[in-house]
Amino acid sequence: MGSRTYHDPLHGAIRLDRDHPAEALAIQLIDTPPFQRLRRIRQLGPAYLTFHGAESSRFTHSLGVLQLARGALSELNRRQNDLERDAGLLYAAALLHDVGHGPLSHSGEEMYGLHHEQWSARLIREHPSLKEPLDAMEAGMADAVADLLEHGRCRNPAIKALVSSQLDCDRLDYLLRDSYSTGTSYGQLDLERILASLTLAPDGQLALHPKGLMAVEHYLVVRNLMYRSVYNHRLNVVCNWLLSRCVAVARQLGPARVWADAVMQRWLWHPQELTLEEFLGNDDHRTGYHLQRWREEGPAELQELCGRLLDRRLLKASDVSSLSRERRLELLALARRLSEQEGLRADLCCGLQSQHNRGYHPYRGGLRLWDGHQLTALEQRSALVRSLSTASESAWLIHPPEITATLRQQLALEAAGEAD
Repeated sequence: MGSRTYHDPLHGAIRLDRDHPAEALAIQLIDTPPFQRLRRIRQLGPAYLTFHGAESSRFTHSLGVLQLARGALSELNRRQNDLERDAGLLYAAALLHDVGHGPLSHSGEEMYGLHHEQWSARLIREHPSLKEPLDAMEAGMADAVADLLEHGRCRNPAIKALVSSQLDCDRLDYLLRDSYSTGTSYGQLDLERILASLTLAPDGQLALHPKGLMAVEHYLVVRNLMYRSVYNHRLNVVCNWLLSRCVAVARQLGPARVWADAVMQRWLWHPQELTLEEFLGNDDHRTGYHLQRWREEGPAELQELCGRLLDRRLLKASDVSSLSRERRLELLALARRLSEQEGLRADLCCGLQSQHNRGYHPYRGGLRLWDGHQLTALEQRSALVRSLSTASESAWLIHPPEITATLRQQLALEAAGEAD
């Protein structure tokens, strides 16, 4: 019946064979409108304003996750070949795990207040182009894929771990891909050794052979560095704040003052009533077009916010992570007063944002080593992994450039006081 090949910048040729039932299913799913929409969803949201190469899509990432899932399953089949019966379930979950993302990926979740896991599950259960081929392969498969993605439930714990765990195919691909597209050098994983070290513990759970310990340690360090240097970069924080304020202000002003087409009207003012087609109708293109229209002809508040974002006249962000919550709020109040003195609207240029990096979770699906004789928690064998288990928080005071010098002088005085 032929084959299809996707040439990926990271994984090389991804070849799918229609004579293989699970791969034939993957081809069917790729050709559906919900999956093709992922070409129009940026993987890293507005990060292209910080890292100019960050233009890759959720479509590209999802194909990469499929390729890694195939490689992982191939390794595990050498040890327990009955896993092959769940190849269709694994490939479908790998492909469709992000099908419910809104515009600009995780930034869209903040902007619009939705959860992509819930929408992925709903699309899989209800959209005919996804549900019908899944259930045609195996009765109830659509529900099984949706349950795995939304609730983490799966009849096979090893398959679940490949889709959602602390070392799943999603994380492996996005760390590699995001490092590549942003031009950072942190994400150079020893992918071959990680996949080769996958094994099954006596309880059927996914485990790692000790020969892969250093490669997995490196993976966890890379994940920590990527969050600190890319995902939680101060300019990303600013852009996400501006996007969220654009949508929040548009909602507050209401349809009488803010132009929106029929799809965007539902997203803004009736999000709980979105149909499948209305959900799928919004992507980076539609949201970007509305931001442009609002900059050109919207109320003054929206013109200001959208102009800052689209013209990259970004706000500043000062690190206040070391300060107490009370002190952060005091500095926010100071920033608001200083902004008003400069003739600016404080609610459009001042805010507080914080990000939590929970690190490695030893008690939430923690990784284990299995050498054929002894089963050991990863953190028990590695002091480095234990050090990565500590949660951390970064906090930023967002403010206009006009008041930066005054604010940072105050922060420097406080830092000097702490040092004394």
